[in-house]
Parts: sequence; C-alpha cells; structure tokens
Amino acid sequence: MNTPIPVDAADGHYIVVLKDAPLAGYEGGEAGIAPTKPGKGKQLDASSTNSKKYIAHLKNEQRKLADDVGADVSVGYQITLNGFSADLTGEQVAELRADKNVLGVYADEIRHPDAVPSTEFLGLGAFPDGTGGVWDEVGGTDAAGEGVVVGVIDTGISAENPSFAGDKLKKKAGSEPYIDGTEIVFDKADGGQFRSELIVGQKWRKTDYSTKIIGARYFSSGAAAAGFDFSYDFLSPLDADGHGSHTASTAAGNFGVDASVEGIDFGQISGVAPAAKVAAYKACYVGPDVFSTADDICALSDLLNAIDQAVADGVDVINYSIGGGSATTVLGPDDISFFYAALAGVFVSTSAGNSGPDYATADHASPWYMTVAASTIPTYEGTVEWNDEKAAGASVTVPFGESITADAVYAGDIPAAGADETEAAMCFEGTIDPAQAAGKIVVCDRGVIARVAKSATVEAAGGIGMVLVNVTPGSLDNDFHSVPTVHIADTYRDALLGYVAGNPDAVLTLVGENTTGVVTPTPQIAGFSSRGPMLADGSDVIKPDVTAPGVAILAAEHDTKSNKATWGFKSGTSMSSPHVAGLGALYLGERPLASPSEVKSALMTTAYNSVNADGSENTDPFAQGAGHVDPTKYFEPGLLYLSAGYDWAQYLQGLGLADFGVEPIDASDLNLASIGIGALAGPQTVTRTVTATQAGTFTAAVDLPGIDAVVEPSTLEFAAAGESKSFTISFENDTAAVEAWSTGFLTWTSGATEVRSPIAIYPVTADAPEWVDGTGTDGSVEIEITPGVSGSLDLNLAGLAPEELLVAGDETTGAADGGYSYYVVEVPEGTDLARWAIDSADDSGSDMDLFVYRVVGPEDWGYYEMWYSASGSADEAVQLVTPTAGTYLIEAHVYSYEAPFTWDLTSGIVSGAGVGDLTATPNPLPVEKGMPTNYGLSWTGLNSGSYLGVVQYGDSDVRTVVSVDVP
Repeated sequence: MNTPIPVDAADGHYIVVLKDAPLAGYEGGEAGIAPTKPGKGKQLDASSTNSKKYIAHLKNEQRKLADDVGADVSVGYQITLNGFSADLTGEQVAELRADKNVLGVYADEIRHPDAVPSTEFLGLGAFPDGTGGVWDEVGGTDAAGEGVVVGVIDTGISAENPSFAGDKLKKKAGSEPYIDGTEIVFDKADGGQFRSELIVGQKWRKTDYSTKIIGARYFSSGAAAAGFDFSYDFLSPLDADGHGSHTASTAAGNFGVDASVEGIDFGQISGVAPAAKVAAYKACYVGPDVFSTADDICALSDLLNAIDQAVADGVDVINYSIGGGSATTVLGPDDISFFYAALAGVFVSTSAGNSGPDYATADHASPWYMTVAASTIPTYEGTVEWNDEKAAGASVTVPFGESITADAVYAGDIPAAGADETEAAMCFEGTIDPAQAAGKIVVCDRGVIARVAKSATVEAAGGIGMVLVNVTPGSLDNDFHSVPTVHIADTYRDALLGYVAGNPDAVLTLVGENTTGVVTPTPQIAGFSSRGPMLADGSDVIKPDVTAPGVAILAAEHDTKSNKATWGFKSGTSMSSPHVAGLGALYLGERPLASPSEVKSALMTTAYNSVNADGSENTDPFAQGAGHVDPTKYFEPGLLYLSAGYDWAQYLQGLGLADFGVEPIDASDLNLASIGIGALAGPQTVTRTVTATQAGTFTAAVDLPGIDAVVEPSTLEFAAAGESKSFTISFENDTAAVEAWSTGFLTWTSGATEVRSPIAIYPVTADAPEWVDGTGTDGSVEIEITPGVSGSLDLNLAGLAPEELLVAGDETTGAADGGYSYYVVEVPEGTDLARWAIDSADDSGSDMDLFVYRVVGPEDWGYYEMWYSASGSADEAVQLVTPTAGTYLIEAHVYSYEAPFTWDLTSGIVSGAGVGDLTATPNPLPVEKGMPTNYGLSWTGLNSGSYLGVVQYGDSDVRTVVSVDVP
C-alpha cells in the first residue's frame, strides 16, 4: 500500500501512472476481455474489438480515479502506458500517490533533444536571457534592432501571437510609435519617420496595432482581377496561411516567446532583431487546399503595390520571401521596384527559391539586393533502425527517448485495389491497402503531395508509424504527422528498400532521438535550395549571395479560428531570407545610416563555408554564395565593397537593358563583394574598390585552381577607417577545363581580420559574338573571336533555315480578343535553334509582348514551360538553343499601340544543314588561346526572305547566330 511521501508536492502538471497493464501488456484478468499482449512474432492490433474493449475499460478506470480527487484529465494513455496527465495541486498529488491503484505520480518534465534555436546557432545569444552573443554587443535584446522598421511582404500577420505583442499605441509623440490622426508615426534611428495609415479590415481592428506592429496593409486588386476566391482568406492584413507570420517573427519577433506545437513545448524563440518594429504588407492569399500552394496567389501587381507602399511608409528593411522560379532577367518588374527601393536606402532580402539541387535554378538575380540560400541547423532528430543499420533523420512525432518497433512494409508493395503503384509508393490518399498496412510502419516515398498528407494516408489505413524517405536530395523536415514519423535522406533509400520492399518479415524501429552516434554536420545547404549560376542577362554576378538557416525553423504561424496563437516548423528559402532581413535590421540599429550595399558587403565578406553531409567543407559559390552568415563578425568586416545607384546604372547600361546616359561597365566590374566572369577566353582584368572599416595593412591571396590570378597592388595600407582604395585582378586560364566553372576565393588579411570574396570563372572554348547580320542572295561576313583553347577549332554549322511568317503585316484589330493571338509550332528532334520574333512598323508609342510555351504534361496546356520577352518595346524575340522537341504555343500580345500599327511574327527552326550552302573558312580554324582571330562565313543562292544559321564552336555551348536578309 502506497503512503504519502512526506514532502509537499508543488502545484503543477503531472503524469499519473496506474498499476494495471496497458493494452500492449495486458495478459487477461478482466471479465469478458481476452488478453491483448501480442504473442511472440506478432504485432499489437490496437483496432480489434477486444482491444477497443480494454481501451474503454482503462479510460473508465482513469476517469474514475481522476474524479475521486477532483482532477481534469488533459491526455489519457492506454497503449504503451496506463495513465493520464493532469494539472494537480500538491494535495491531489499526495492523495493519488497514496492510492493502491497508482504506480506513481511524476512531475511533467521538459526534455530537450539536441536542437538549437536558429538565433542561438547564429551566435546572437542563448536563452533564457539572450546573453553570450551578438545581442550583448548591441545593448541586449531590448536594443537589438531598435529604431528600425522591417517591412514583410507576404501573407499578412497574426496580431494575437506573442511574437508580435506590444503596448497599446498612444496619441502622444515620444520615443515609442504613436497615433497621429489616422496614421501611426515612428521616429526612426536614422532620423527619418515611418508613417503608415491605420486601417481596418476583415477581422482586423485598430487595436491589432501596437508598439510592435506599427504598420499593416493589404493589397488585393490584382488577385481580384485574376478571379481569386477570397472566401478562404481575409480581406485585411490578417494572416490565414502562416507564412507571413513565420517570416515576420523570424526577422523581428519578440525575444523569449514560449513556443509549442501540437501540445509539445519547444522552449523559447526570438526573432533575429527582437527590438525592431514590424510592418506587414499582405499581397498573398491562401486557397482552400491546405496541403498545396497551387491554389494560393501572389499577384505581381499586388506585390509591386506592397513594395511601393512599404518604401513610401519608410521601412528600413524589406523581406521578400516570394519567388517566381528561375530568374530570366535582372530587370523584371519587382527587380525594378527593388532597384529604387535600394536607391531609397532600403535593405532588401529575398529568397533564392526552392528548386534545388539543380543548378541555374535560383530566383532574384539583381545585384542591389541579397539573395539567400537555405541551410540546416541542429534540429530535432529520430532514427530508423533495421538489422545492423541506422538512419538518422528529422522527427518531432516519435516521443523523445522512446521507440516503436513493428512489422514494416513499403507502400509501393501494397497498392489498394485499382490504385496506381506509383501513387501508392508516395502514399496518395486512399492508395494503400488497409489490410496490409494495419499495425505496421509504412515506408512512403517523398514527392508530389504534401508530406503530412502521406502520414494521414498511413493513419487512415491503420498504420502505426511512417518512414518518409527522399527519392532525390532534399530537405529533412520536422512536420507534425498523423503517426510517429522519421524523415530520412535519399542516401538511405536503396538500403532501406532493399530490406523492406518485398520482405514479409521486415521489422523497423523508430527511435525518438539520434542513436547513430554520429552528430549530423551543420550547416548543410538544403537540397531544395536553388542554385546559381544566374543565366539571366549573363552570368557575371554570383547568386545566391549568402546562405542562412532555412530548414525546420520554428516561428509564429497564423492564429486558430478562436484567435489562439500557434507556432510551427517550416523549411524553405522563405525561412532563410528573413534571417538575413533581421541581420540587416540588427546592423542598421547600430549603424542607422549604413547603405544597403554596406550591409550586404559586411554579411558576405565575413561568411564562412557550409559543410557537406560527410562534414567536409562546401566551397560551392552557386550553392552557398559567399558562405553562411556569421553575425559574430559582420559588425567588423575590415573592408567594404560599396556600390550605389550610379554603379547599378552603369551595370545595366553595359548589359544593354537600360539607357541611363552613363558610361557602361562590364558586369564583372560592378563593385560587388564577389567576382564572376561568365566567359573567359583571353586574359581579363576586373576592378574593385574597397573602403576600410579599420586602419591596417591588408594583403591579398587568391585560391583559384587552374586560373592564374594576379592582384595589383597585392597590399593595401589604410591609415584610418573610411579610406578607399582600388585594386585590379587579372585572370588568365592556365590549366582549368573549358566549359566548366573554376571557383575559389580572394581573401584580404590584416592581423586577425579576413575579408573573403567568392570567385567563379567560366573558361570558354571561344569568346564569340552572339549575333551577326548579313544580307544578299550571295554574301559573307567576317567574324572575330577570341579562342580559349589552342590547336584546331571545328566550326560546326547549322542552317541556313528560312524564317516562316506566322503573321505578316497584321493590323492590331486582326488580333484575337484582348489583343492576344496564338500560333502552334512543332519543334523536331535535333533542332539547333528555335527563334520567334515580333517586328513592328512602329518605333515608338506601341508595346507588344511575346510568350512561348511548351507542353510538358498532359496534352492540354495545364503543364508547360514558359519563356517570354516583354520589354516596353513593340519588337520582341524569344530564342532557344537546342530546344527540347515538342509542341510549342506562341502567344503574341498587343499590349498597347498607336495607329497606324502593323507587325510581323516570324518563326525560325534551325536543324542540320539548310539552304544557301553556308560555309566557314577556314574550317577547322587554327587558334591560339587568348589570341583574337577571324574567320569568314559565306552563303550563296538564297531567295528573297530572311534566314537563320548557327555556328557552334567545337563541342562547346558557345554559338554565334547568323541572320541573313534577302530583299
């Protein structure tokens, strides 16, 4: 018989364990209920009629015991534990401990697996007091980002979340934000003012503003114009999705906020700049499918409106965790807006995109803002065990320190009747057979549908656990699944399926911690994180710029329907971008007058290398940019690479994308903290200017395999901070392979200070003109190239091919409704070049756009690739080199015009030998690396019309397109 322990127990949350066996250990004894303990080699069937009887019996006993002491059961346990949790007084604890049916009463414990909040991982400070890091250097968490406003363009914000708690706004000017008539006013650290209209909307009140949320607007006209159904969202700044609240709290959420998910306490979190103010600009809306973003919308017009308004209001920082896929230009509409935002002194952080690990997939290519990749931090882990093998992965649903062992089955082996095996393998809803899944751990392939939807499928089929396995390199995500789940990497897939697939005796164990004995290396670049190089308008600017935490980030989410705050784990470059936005705010809190390029340079030159899965250093600039951000160093970078509006105008002028009336520069000469040359044939010299943040002598060192790099001068002496000096670096290919990137670093060192810049050089077979023009039935052109190789260079010719007139001198009124007209073109296998072009008779006052689509899915236009040319001109062209064979839809759009106005649309498909006896002389061409040389290109016997041809230099990707016009 138990007796009360002679120590007063404190009031609190307790776990009460009863003596009777739980379901998994019941060997009989209750009238009418047979034993449920599984026999040797058998699995527990918790859904049987007999099991349900015993579960009901235990629930009844637990309820009676709780009622006897006047306690309310929070959660009951019946499967592996017979007991319940409840809030108890000390007297109730003593009474229960004395009960003969109670095995024990235990104070609820907070156990923490080896996970680290992202702010602690960044070295900002540790919980619970925020000390021991960078926050100490800026006056503590109450001063971190003080006087700075972070504008978040996203899905809105959840005012009820403690991450955004603030005091009530007053109507009196002072150091805190205040209400001035219909506006909220805040006197910023830089001497300027933030002023934003105090608006209301659906479920958004004036009282939702505070000394923390000082701006909240929404923009919806573009979404409305697209026919979006707002019934699943709010026409107000209120967040119905969670994405906006997550990014806002990551950048500037309050310090020391207790965060729990699905009833599990994960301790405290903080934004990177917890003292900064938040202004939310909602331009994205959520649709009905909670497992997909396909029905969500962020209309570009609304996004532009939000950017415009944020700058007008006076934000210091913008976070833009929004993308449109691999960047096709550095001067899209939002790029232009951010150009002028940067001119206005606003630091902008953008997400690189989630289309990795393929290269040339990154979004946001412009140099005036930060583009941020995503990397890992120490997170909550679990382990999948079988035979003598173990695979650690992400898990928050297998209880920490506990394990689950059960028969296992591969979902692809147990499709439901009539279900597609491929869909079954990915655990689509209703695709796996309950008779074969019940009571088992089910292995599901990642892909297509939401991760949490897969575990819902497993639960519906009676499965008791899931292993989610990547099929390609990708993130490992801490989701709250319907059944205990461990998410493991693709590197384990072959071994796991080699054991489970087709094996009726397969048994797996899921453990709620990493039992491999190997610490998972961090920070690793996430598999989903989009990579460079940027092919938009050339590849002389390295993107992404840096990497930051972006996998399994815990932050605020949208409120429940009853206005209760929630938190959640999210992964993506959407999560890494606000870390950098927060670091920008932190920097500006200390140096309010710093320019966007100063913040960007400081972050880049102090970054460090990420790691690979085996713990080795990752030096790939197209994955990590300059490296992983290091806030412990970025306040003292040593040297700064500064640029501003005039420099960016020169860069755009050099690309031919704008006419600012300035002297153009080569893109490689833009004064960035990175150095890129997208085509190196002969020697090339780039120039940089650095501004010192400290006195000292800096010495240069270059590590760039295969490339000779000479820095002049190699030593820079600075008598004081603020001095600027220029230097050059001359590059020449020595032994590096052509048509492949050579990457490395330039490092300036002064004492303990290192200033590091990534370098990426692409040696080419030849530096050749992209386009040449010729005329006449019989004719020729002389072409000069600079070879990147020595010896004999084959000039491989295709064409000439006549261009087909799809539209000839069409009047504007001849276009389809709305100014659109469409044309279908078949592109055959082996095509060297496809080009579609609009040529108008109007040189000014009219505007046309050209879009090209290729079917990649079912034979409708629901799945397609798209290319476009949409400048402010009426002349547009889309050109594809070695295009994929298939059906292409050409869309011509008369955007605006001034009569009289006519236009032609041509289609040119170059494939193999053509007409006109196109000939290159000499061929092969004798070449010496780095020495310019010429060859002739001639044709004969052409009829009236226009023609296209292609010269390919050796087996390289370098080509010259020749256009011949015969009147």
